[in-house]
Amino acid sequence: MSISPLMPVYPRCGVRPVKGEHCHLIDEDGTRYLDFASGIAVNLLGHSHPGLIGAIQRQAETLMHVSNLYGSPQGEDLAQRLVDKTFADTVFFTNSGAEAVECAIKAARAYHQHEHGDSNRTELITFTNAFHGRTMATISASNQEKMHKGFYPMLAGFQYAEFDNLESAKALVSDKTAGFLVEPIQGEGGIRPASDEFIHGLKALCDEHDLMLVFDEVQCGVARTGKLYAYEHYGIEPDIMASAKGLGGGFPVGACLATEKAARGMGFGTHGSTYGGNPLAMAAGVAVMEAVANDEFLAEVTAKGERLRSRLEQFIGNYPDLFDFVRGKGLMLGIRMKVESRPFFVHLRDNHQLLTVAAGDQTLRVLPPLVADDAEFDEFMDKLSAGAASFDPAAS
Repeated sequence: MSISPLMPVYPRCGVRPVKGEHCHLIDEDGTRYLDFASGIAVNLLGHSHPGLIGAIQRQAETLMHVSNLYGSPQGEDLAQRLVDKTFADTVFFTNSGAEAVECAIKAARAYHQHEHGDSNRTELITFTNAFHGRTMATISASNQEKMHKGFYPMLAGFQYAEFDNLESAKALVSDKTAGFLVEPIQGEGGIRPASDEFIHGLKALCDEHDLMLVFDEVQCGVARTGKLYAYEHYGIEPDIMASAKGLGGGFPVGACLATEKAARGMGFGTHGSTYGGNPLAMAAGVAVMEAVANDEFLAEVTAKGERLRSRLEQFIGNYPDLFDFVRGKGLMLGIRMKVESRPFFVHLRDNHQLLTVAAGDQTLRVLPPLVADDAEFDEFMDKLSAGAASFDPAAS
């Protein structure tokens, strides 16, 4: 047998974590890594948060799964917390971000068919360099050939506009348009925040044409940017929003949030999930919300993000041939490089035990646990500095 037991869809590196301690991962050989990748913005409370661990342990001892055929006190609890803290009136729980986006796509289409009897409005306008997931619908919602290759034909129903270009989006609006699907801050695309003008322009188009504004906040949501959700930075509200990653703090959970109006097409039998909203996932989500959904924690994330960003902006001036600029919000930061970011990300990991994440547009993602503080930032800057000093772009 030549194929590995784990299907070889990931080019897995030599780091093999077996334990986590706060903001560090420990390899099976005992090597410690500073984890400023956070499982790609998932482990927002680090790896040993007592509140999260305790909630999961207590729930595992009582009830893990019963299916959605029955009432869900646990799901109602987390849904109410999300409704109380966001624009939404109702929530559907999923197992992943891609599933949350799938639900959002269905809700946007169903709205027009239910509200207006309009079966023609099925297209969502999406944006260049977006990443919405790996299912057939979510790769079809992306214009990235690297995700399409080998899986044609793509699903119909998506038009691609240029990210942060309102005129490009406006030009695609037609009598087939159901709405816009957009990341307010692109993650995989390179930590690129949309401008205020762009987001407000999309909102105005939605209001004018009765379209659905769908936000994908799978990566930028759940306190990552210093707001519970990134839409709050723009002073507008979406109609539908996908959330996941940090929502479970490491336990798989996603959510599709919607206003009452936007959810009108999502009645009995229109959608479902065997595992979505299971009590164990809900316990994790409640523990995360208890930790992060308060003004004090969010203010700390904002302050930490400003401190770290300031240090990064001072630092990159020492290496003008290597680094370009820093962008992002809160503790969702990207260092735009003047060379491809992946070789540097590998160098930091393999030679300096620093875990970050490579992204598009030659960007290095810096996604620390939100509980990281100055001690971890000092260690991060030391490792980043040593990594920059020892990196040879020509050798990569």
